[in-house]
Amino acid sequence: MEIRASTVLPARREDIELTTADGLTLVGELALPAERAPVATLVCLHPLPTHGGMMDSHVLRKAAYRLPALADLAVLRFNTRGTTSERGTSQGAFDGGEGERFDVAAAVEYADFHDLPHPWLLGWSFGTELALRWGRDPLVEGAILLSPPLRRASDADLDAWGEFGRPLVALVPEFDDYLRPEEAVKRFARVPQAEVIGVDGAKHLWVGEPYVRIVLGEIVKRVNPAAAPLPHEV
Repeated sequence: MEIRASTVLPARREDIELTTADGLTLVGELALPAERAPVATLVCLHPLPTHGGMMDSHVLRKAAYRLPALADLAVLRFNTRGTTSERGTSQGAFDGGEGERFDVAAAVEYADFHDLPHPWLLGWSFGTELALRWGRDPLVEGAILLSPPLRRASDADLDAWGEFGRPLVALVPEFDDYLRPEEAVKRFARVPQAEVIGVDGAKHLWVGEPYVRIVLGEIVKRVNPAAAPLPHEV
């Protein structure tokens, strides 16, 4: 069977709730390999909720649909404060990336408390800003950034990630609306361990199955190299 945009592969999926340090309940989902323990974990940070971003934003949803089966990964998705998806609405209100620091911490703590191994942050657009600003937790093994705008995240945040020392991989679309590969290479030069990958033909929203496959393939190369390259059929 060819893996298509709508393909949902077997996994153990459960609705979860995260509790933030400032007292909010966030809704989410955890997808685990169907018959094995996960070898690593993706903590997904979604795009801007004021522009439609949520835990079901398509690349994150497809990661949850495919990667537990194809790469033995745990995929934790959740709605940041005030964000709504089919799973429900998280308490609180959008805070422009400030109060969301508690949301990131709650997700990382959940992974730790439930013994989810080797957590990596997977941020997309606004989610990359959250990863860079608030994801420098000793429990976090690295971060993968999809379409980083580098607007809310400053040079100081990049410098701090450089000092943090954990891997940082930025996938930058050739035709991104905010930050394109050539400029991204210059901006991320502040982070000695950063790797910037320009993706020819791609746009900010990664629409199209070929681009989704590139993204998921690059994620797996970093987080569970033994499962790369990902198959196109199952």
